[in-house]
Amino acid sequence: MTHAQIPQLTLPVAANYRAFTSTVQDEFDRHVDDADNATNDAAYFVAMIRAAQTLGIAIPAGFDLARCDCFNNGCGCDLVFDAHTDGVVVTATNGPDSNLSQLQCSDCGHDHPRPITD
Repeated sequence: MTHAQIPQLTLPVAANYRAFTSTVQDEFDRHVDDADNATNDAAYFVAMIRAAQTLGIAIPAGFDLARCDCFNNGCGCDLVFDAHTDGVVVTATNGPDSNLSQLQCSDCGHDHPRPITD
């Protein structure tokens, strides 16, 4: 008896937000908002998993995705990435009623960092 090999599915680890239709962007934004406002870990994890699946990217080990803060506050970078990637720069911590900090992707964090200043 022979066994057929099962192909391994490899998903990208990041995506460019603007590459998607406005419908997909809206769905992704809704899931990220749900994660930001989640009141428990389970709801947060489900929202982040759905956000990753919406863009067809791999679900990060830490379940934390971010869109580069430069999208609205800098060079316009629209990368959606694993928030625990080396070189990520925190530009603003999460507010008292939210879960998500504002982050720059590692490329922007290297090229033009805007770290939190006291």
